[in-house]
Amino acid sequence: MRKMVLNLFLQGKGHHEASWRHPKSSPLALTDFEYYKSVTRKAEAGLLHSVFLADAVALWDDIDKAPHNWLEPLTTLGALSQVTEKIGLIATASTTYTAPYNLARYFASLDHISRGRVGWNIVTTWSADAAGNFGDEAQVSHSDRYARAEDFMEAVCKLWDSWADDAILDDRSGGIYADAARITPANHSGPFYTVKGALNMPRGPQGRPVFVQAGSSPTGRNFAARYAEVIFTAHLVKETAQEFYRDVKSQAVQYGRREDQVNVLPGLGPIIGSTEEEAQRFAKELDDLADIEVGRKRLSGRFGGHDFSHLPLDTPLSARDFPDVSTVQAARSRAELIVRAVERENLTLRQLLQKLAGARGHGTFVGTPEQLADYMEDWFTSGAADGFNLMPPILPWSLDVLIAELLPILQKRNLFRTAHEGETFREAMHLDRPALSSDGRGH
Repeated sequence: MRKMVLNLFLQGKGHHEASWRHPKSSPLALTDFEYYKSVTRKAEAGLLHSVFLADAVALWDDIDKAPHNWLEPLTTLGALSQVTEKIGLIATASTTYTAPYNLARYFASLDHISRGRVGWNIVTTWSADAAGNFGDEAQVSHSDRYARAEDFMEAVCKLWDSWADDAILDDRSGGIYADAARITPANHSGPFYTVKGALNMPRGPQGRPVFVQAGSSPTGRNFAARYAEVIFTAHLVKETAQEFYRDVKSQAVQYGRREDQVNVLPGLGPIIGSTEEEAQRFAKELDDLADIEVGRKRLSGRFGGHDFSHLPLDTPLSARDFPDVSTVQAARSRAELIVRAVERENLTLRQLLQKLAGARGHGTFVGTPEQLADYMEDWFTSGAADGFNLMPPILPWSLDVLIAELLPILQKRNLFRTAHEGETFREAMHLDRPALSSDGRGH
């Protein structure tokens, strides 16, 4: 029977903008590895499939009001792999500001170190500040980012495929360590990247990392349908989630892939209490701690730096208050989601910022554990999700509550697993191990 896939998105002290101010959040510094270790071990004990660390390659401009100094994800996952045994470990790395050969080495190393538990969240970095940190004078356009990403994927997959699984012989008596004929140069020459190869290490236990992606624009969907095995997506209503689910899986089939090899996980920021009233009080407590100007700056960032400072807080917004989404070179799909929410719900700026404070445009839920289980089951059984990218508002407290009070309900309904499965992340996710292929894609 099909079961939910649940991933923990581990970010900051939790996903609510004000989480770091709340007394229930961790007292440990965001640079203290003990924090990441303890939260990841909780997720593993709770049987979650994976933990995900996002990344930013620029310092955000609201550092005076909100912390963002989490550790670099690749090095952190290397350490986490040594204090966990079963949970999948997903790290973000950018196709815009990383060389294919370096990235292929990093993730091949992590796959060996973790014994096959690593996943790569493929991002096409949109931040204008990031561009300046890597010697670019201007932000890379939306279309150019994805064109680069296509070429990047071709290159790294050829590198991971440059070693056959049986290339290492380790024949000590015969004096032959590897069969050189089973190691082939990548010889990739594309519009953006030229990589000779071969990779200077053997193929990892999974062949390549599990591919994770989060683009929801038309270009992003096409990219996800071609490559992604896990898709993080943001939806505020079930109807748009269902449309996305149908579309991306249909496109995947057109690329010759099976639907069960593409797992769609909408983001979900849940606040639960023993009663609805208790959950609502806790949600208001968090919202009251949020800083309006932090929210306004982050909204500006979503729209490529657009100035929202002139807008009153308590007047209903309209689409005219936002730039044309088709011109946004930042997170275009998230910008579209925000404008649709404004039009659908007749939101004021204050209401919009409160909605975004909880999970940055991902779905949120406030209610009892039973009500949350009903909500998740409805999305799961109605073609809106294969599981969820859990975004607890406060860490680790909200995760503890979800593990103790939500997961047993899902398990009782036979919707979530009761034991870890497989040895690798791929096996746990029921994903095929990619065979070597002439085009380097592994599909």
